[in-house]
Amino acid sequence: MNGNLYASFDARFLAHAGEPCLRLPGAKDWSHGELRARASAAAGALAGFGVRAGDRVVVQVAKSPECVALYLGCLKLGAVYVPLNTAYTPREVEYFLTDAEPALFVCGEEPHRDAKVPVATLDAAGGGTFPEAAASAAPLDEVAQRDAEDLAAIVYTSGTTGRSKGAMLSHANLASNAETLCETWGWRDDDVLLHALPIFHVHGLFVAMHCVFLTGTSMIFLPGFEAEAFAGHLARSTVTMGVPTFYTRLLARADFGREACANMRLFISGSAPLTEQTFHAFEARTGHRILERYGMSETLMNTSNPLDGERVAGTVGCALPGVEARISGADGEVVEAGAVGEIEVRGPNVFSGYWRMPGKTAEEFRPDGFFRTGDMAFMDAEGRVTIVGRAKDVVISGGYNVYPKEVEDIIEEMPAVAETAVIGVPHPDFGEGVVAVVVPAAQDVGLDAVEEALRGRLARFKQPKRVVNLETLPRNAMGKVQKNALRERFARLFDEHA
Repeated sequence: MNGNLYASFDARFLAHAGEPCLRLPGAKDWSHGELRARASAAAGALAGFGVRAGDRVVVQVAKSPECVALYLGCLKLGAVYVPLNTAYTPREVEYFLTDAEPALFVCGEEPHRDAKVPVATLDAAGGGTFPEAAASAAPLDEVAQRDAEDLAAIVYTSGTTGRSKGAMLSHANLASNAETLCETWGWRDDDVLLHALPIFHVHGLFVAMHCVFLTGTSMIFLPGFEAEAFAGHLARSTVTMGVPTFYTRLLARADFGREACANMRLFISGSAPLTEQTFHAFEARTGHRILERYGMSETLMNTSNPLDGERVAGTVGCALPGVEARISGADGEVVEAGAVGEIEVRGPNVFSGYWRMPGKTAEEFRPDGFFRTGDMAFMDAEGRVTIVGRAKDVVISGGYNVYPKEVEDIIEEMPAVAETAVIGVPHPDFGEGVVAVVVPAAQDVGLDAVEEALRGRLARFKQPKRVVNLETLPRNAMGKVQKNALRERFARLFDEHA
């Protein structure tokens, strides 16, 4: 049996060849049959560039249907797909090219300096040297024979705590997770996914698109998120996956409500924490309870709130079928229900390790095979997980641990605060001082107001010693607040002469 993930997709493409797959506003839709043909042409073009099974193909291009075909062509050929954030600079890309040693680099335009690897181009409009090669290449008809444990993709982490690490994902990792999500989220034959996520990240590339490919359904394929256009497409959709920013921006529109969502059955959120305020505001406005789940580049999806049953605001639900999750202390021992510790997971979704980093891989896995996620959380008696922050984001002030999310949740209840990020920066007396970086709803928010809101609700050592107002919080492409950037910016806040 062929363990190549594309073999599963190919069967669905054939079965639904005449039905739409990529619904392209303002352009002709691509059927499953056309996408299959384009993937075969892309695989032929890759072979023409000298790419073979097992070779890496690094891709840094804008979102487009042609990029989807390129990804599928890599799978079909048996190559390893390596997507890069389009925001990375040439200097950053140089590191990835050196580390991955690809057989081909596909980018939006020709590099300004000599590349060390063969280069092809693919622009946002679907033009470039790669699509030109695909148009003239002999299509690859056969699906490469691959073992289920062979690499399908390498996804580089953001590198906020050091140089970026390449998470190695196998065909089995991707297949098992996609199958589980289709079942867990009750994917229907008539579902239409509204897709506005980037496709250089596991959320948009693997989680969203794989559900469509495995079920022979379709997706409205948008180049990105724009609230007005997105809301307008909900009437033709049944499911969407987004980051919390999608939902806050929809709620900011006075004309957004139940009518716009009448055809929808499921709103899913991930990649960054969804606040309880957004959860409840969205339900009040639309009647829909957003389904929050939890995953990461190294593991794909780990937990999910239920499709049927209670979705608890502020939690990311229970472990998915086939996935084991536990909360462990610093000594590696499992802690009691309700105690904070590090989330550890084990299952067919978990990656095999970091590309060419055996030492780092060994550090992150327990002897019994559980992967240490670096996320701090607690689990209730029913198995629901509530994340309190990244291990690196925990503030140690005066010897006490402060979990930022606990402080953020209360500050964000203040009408004067639009959003906040709580960080720790060096403090001469306490080691680290708690700082609340807030985006005010109108006028600046002062320390006195924050102290009043927290009085009697949080221990004094958890409360901010400074409040800083910003117009916006720095975020990455998936909507995660870049707390490392805030820590660097305000590192000298408590200096005597700062």
